[in-house]
Amino acid sequence: MRVLLINTSERIGGAAIAASRLMESLKNNGIKAKLLVRDKQTEQISVVQLERSWRNIVNFVWERAIIWMANWFKRNNLFAVDIANTGTNITSLPEFQQADIIHLHWINQGMLSLKDIRKILQSGKPVVWTMHDMWPCTGICHHARECTKYQNECHECPFLYKSGTKDLSYRTFRKKKKLYQTAPMTFVACSRWLEGLAKKSALLTGQTVTSIPNPINTNLFKPRSKEEARRKLNLPKEMPLILFGSVKIKDERKGIHYFIEACNLLAARCPELKETLGIVAFGHKSAYLENQIPFRVYALDYVSNEHDIVNIYNAVNLYATPSLEENLPNTIMEAMACGVPCVGFNVGGIPEMIDHLHNGYVAQYKSAEDFANGLHWTLIDSEYAILSEQAVRKVVSSYSERIIAKKYIDIYNKVTGTHA
Repeated sequence: MRVLLINTSERIGGAAIAASRLMESLKNNGIKAKLLVRDKQTEQISVVQLERSWRNIVNFVWERAIIWMANWFKRNNLFAVDIANTGTNITSLPEFQQADIIHLHWINQGMLSLKDIRKILQSGKPVVWTMHDMWPCTGICHHARECTKYQNECHECPFLYKSGTKDLSYRTFRKKKKLYQTAPMTFVACSRWLEGLAKKSALLTGQTVTSIPNPINTNLFKPRSKEEARRKLNLPKEMPLILFGSVKIKDERKGIHYFIEACNLLAARCPELKETLGIVAFGHKSAYLENQIPFRVYALDYVSNEHDIVNIYNAVNLYATPSLEENLPNTIMEAMACGVPCVGFNVGGIPEMIDHLHNGYVAQYKSAEDFANGLHWTLIDSEYAILSEQAVRKVVSSYSERIIAKKYIDIYNKVTGTHA
């Protein structure tokens, strides 16, 4: 069986990492899998890049321009929405023609247009679409937040500066609805939370919707020597360390302000921690935290190499992730696989990963006070060794490559009526 996975990027972003890991998982389980991307970051032979062209840049800029104009020339939410009005027709590529199954992932920002997806469906090849956010089941947004209009029909979009009954969200919603009627697809959400939302969407009425989490290589992401990891990163040997980070430290969607407030609350409650607790921050402009919190900050740059990431997780005692919008974060999975308990908000798929008070702490959404409680409990009040062991056990039993690959192979067999 030949499967062609499609994602805008190979390694940049959570969806890209998940798609790359799934490709490797499938290959390790007897499936001939390739990944088609617009942006390639490695020399991986099974990753195929679209031919570089000035059109790729024009496509991206043109789509943003349409959104910008529809938004009354405001930059607000410019990258929180997508309309898929530009892309590349991939149906003539040999990788497409050889594939038995087309497996879409995150295909926005000029990778595939709605017209390109229509051509894929018209080819007659079975299509599986893994949803890494809500975009496939909404008009234009990636995370609908409190809005529920997608359950009937998008209009008066809260992401547009001036919206109306027939605004950009309405027009794109109608295009998607017509597209999805072209042929049946199997939609796979990465979390049960997203599966529940998708099933409420008027766009996916009559479509197959299920949930399968992302896979992780538990032979790479696993507990290692904390002392050795800290030596490599030049971190203190004995000090308890909390990890916080994202591609851009100041990204408000990642909850930096809640993390800063929680740290200040923790220091006020336990002043002695000011001298005994450290924060490891990774990401662009991570040094920003040095003057924001009362703990010693060890600032690291953004890291993309997985072996370096493994060292970072193994060097710390806790991973703090106060994200405000999440599906099924790879970072939580990676940390837990390395035996690092996590503290996160009760949002998206996070409570499916962190079992409250069993392998980490799930804080009340947007409560810096409860987030501080979680940091304190995990580091000081819990039976930490048991917490760490349960975190590893959860990942191995729920997210290992073999388990996830088998679930996808079962779907492939079902949509093709054959056996791999």
